[in-house]
Amino acid sequence: MPQPSWTPPRDSGITVRWQQAGDLSFELAEAGKGDRLALCLHGFPELHYSWRFQIPLLVARGWRVWAPNLRGYGGTDRPDGVDAYHIDRLLEDVAALIDASGAREVLLIAHDWGAIIAWQFAIRNIRPLVGLVIMNVPHPIPFRRELRKWAQLRASWYVFFFQLPRLPEWAFGRQHARMIRRAFVGMAVDKSLFPRDVTDIYAEAASRPGALTAMINYYRAAFRFVSAMTAGSGKVDVPVLMIWGEEDTALTIGCVDGTEEYCADFRLVRLPGVSHWVQQEAPEKVNAILEDWLDR
Repeated sequence: MPQPSWTPPRDSGITVRWQQAGDLSFELAEAGKGDRLALCLHGFPELHYSWRFQIPLLVARGWRVWAPNLRGYGGTDRPDGVDAYHIDRLLEDVAALIDASGAREVLLIAHDWGAIIAWQFAIRNIRPLVGLVIMNVPHPIPFRRELRKWAQLRASWYVFFFQLPRLPEWAFGRQHARMIRRAFVGMAVDKSLFPRDVTDIYAEAASRPGALTAMINYYRAAFRFVSAMTAGSGKVDVPVLMIWGEEDTALTIGCVDGTEEYCADFRLVRLPGVSHWVQQEAPEKVNAILEDWLDR
């Protein structure tokens, strides 16, 4: 087995292990017990580590928590080729993890790329869910609308950069993955929450052989197979909580407009003065919102 990309504190109640699900072995941060599963999906360029503040709360509320490193990240298997990161393959991973858990109830909590996957998982109703928590990623249909506007198109410049061969890997990997560190510190409002010992964890994981190519292949596959990213009616029947840090420089605030039209039960909470890294930058606020919503 590869080295874990994060070693939780001994008193955290969190362990890291490997879980076979489908054809892949996932590096999994796990805590709690029981048949009610909170499955936490991270984004780019994150890891299961990005849920470190939410895992204890969820366990205290009676959930067993699985926070996997998504395919290609950290110690999780890294299939070769852009096609291996097609949205359908990513959805299959989530279904396989749920099946492997044996859970009776599943709550999906997701941020950034994890939330892109989570929206599609709920829209397509691939497995039953009791709820969906989305952090700083728009519903696919409002996002498609916003991409026709210059403000969002300009904010999405990096997606076009990622379509280039090899250059993005070189740029993000040079100087010990300096641009991975800058992705967090540069976008954060409260930069003190991303000290070197935090960004080291992300940079080390991204520096593993083949990791950056796998991580960037999510964007390449989305660009090549764009129609698959908005498959289905867009309707979500389970309760949805959206938490949005308003100082997101990658996604404009207009992306949230109209989301309620596609959700049968929808709650939006906007956090001023908080960046895209919402659950890491404002963990107390995010946890209070999440706890209140779960208590309903």
